[in-house]
Amino acid sequence: MRLSASKKRPVSAVHWLRPLALVCTLLALGGCATRHPLMPTPHLYSERHARLFGELAPELRSSTIPVFFVTDRAPETREDGGFGYGHGRSDSMAYGEALVEIGEGLGWEDVTEASLVRRRSNDVMVEIREIRELGRTPPTPFPYEPRGGFYVHTLDVLADVEATEAHFHEEINTRLALTPRKEILLYVHGYNNDFRDAVLTWAGMWHFFGREGVPVVYSWPAGFGGLAGYAYDRESGEFTVYHLKLMLRALARNERIEGVRVLAHSRGTDVLTSALRELFIEARAAGVDPRERFRIRQVVLAAPDLDFDVTRQRLQSEPIGPGVEGVTVYVSPTDQAIGFAEWLFSSVKRIGTLQLRDVRASELKRIEAVDNLSVVELEGDGGSYGHAYFHENPAVSSDVLQVLRFDRAPGDGRPLEPQQAPFWRIRDDYLLRAP
Repeated sequence: MRLSASKKRPVSAVHWLRPLALVCTLLALGGCATRHPLMPTPHLYSERHARLFGELAPELRSSTIPVFFVTDRAPETREDGGFGYGHGRSDSMAYGEALVEIGEGLGWEDVTEASLVRRRSNDVMVEIREIRELGRTPPTPFPYEPRGGFYVHTLDVLADVEATEAHFHEEINTRLALTPRKEILLYVHGYNNDFRDAVLTWAGMWHFFGREGVPVVYSWPAGFGGLAGYAYDRESGEFTVYHLKLMLRALARNERIEGVRVLAHSRGTDVLTSALRELFIEARAAGVDPRERFRIRQVVLAAPDLDFDVTRQRLQSEPIGPGVEGVTVYVSPTDQAIGFAEWLFSSVKRIGTLQLRDVRASELKRIEAVDNLSVVELEGDGGSYGHAYFHENPAVSSDVLQVLRFDRAPGDGRPLEPQQAPFWRIRDDYLLRAP
């Protein structure tokens, strides 16, 4: 029914200002910085609830942090003449190592001291010193041909893929040899993150992971920027799913890797869950347990940019959660970036801002049946635009590390406030008030 002119609702300033504010938030989000301050020390260490570093190989007791990466970004020459990767899409995946420096001229004791201070008097900057591409896969789609009534990849491309994967395993195994923890700590970044921002973020997290295992950044072609950039990045997320599946399959074939622990942020949660969904369907169709094939210990979804209804249908219906040992979801009702996505797509609800009160009783009953799921709501400082709290808020980063590093469940040394299973709440004074 069309309203007559006399009955039209007045358009308030707030009605227009809210989308405008959200657009401004979108334009400001993401990372193009070549340097970051070292992330705040998690309460887990500044209050001495846990020991930061155990026994480290001499190569890892340094101000230099080696971060392994896999990316399907197109390579580029930066404005300063250095090598890097942009937001262009590449049909082949590169893998290599980025060397990140903590501070300038700091020794190991200086780095350790700065890592245990709750409030640093001066920022300790982290910066990428070198990016080394070590190998590259053949471009996809791989060519195929009919053979024996089936369509299969050509023998020459299969030989190239096997040779590339063998070298990939050599590089991973060299790094596994430096640590008693034979696991991969994998990061899938979100919207408008450039390559360098993703590497610097994960360098900080792995540093506070105690430098255990091998840190791997999976960097997909995000970072176009601006309002149109959200649409570009969203489709880049769809473009990259096949490549992420190739990498996860390769990790699963490396018998020296005992487990994989994953953190995905923002739009990266859609990239990761889409890849896992397809891989798990494939494994179950072959009669294989996804937990045994992929050995994924923990999945953390931080500020997930996922529609709640879509996720229920795609991930619960098939069920994806039981394919890993544990799933932890971090949400914040004040997340401005997720608020923008909610407005842009007219979502009923996006998971990144989900609260217990948003879930109907019938839905809650189904969620409760997933016995390896926890949803942790932040009541406190969400960091930049309320979206980067997994590494900017020392309470949340502490809880993330309790999950990823120590496999602790809610209540097991994690002072979370219970709501109704599987919902919990975390406050800024996490561990500061714990005995």
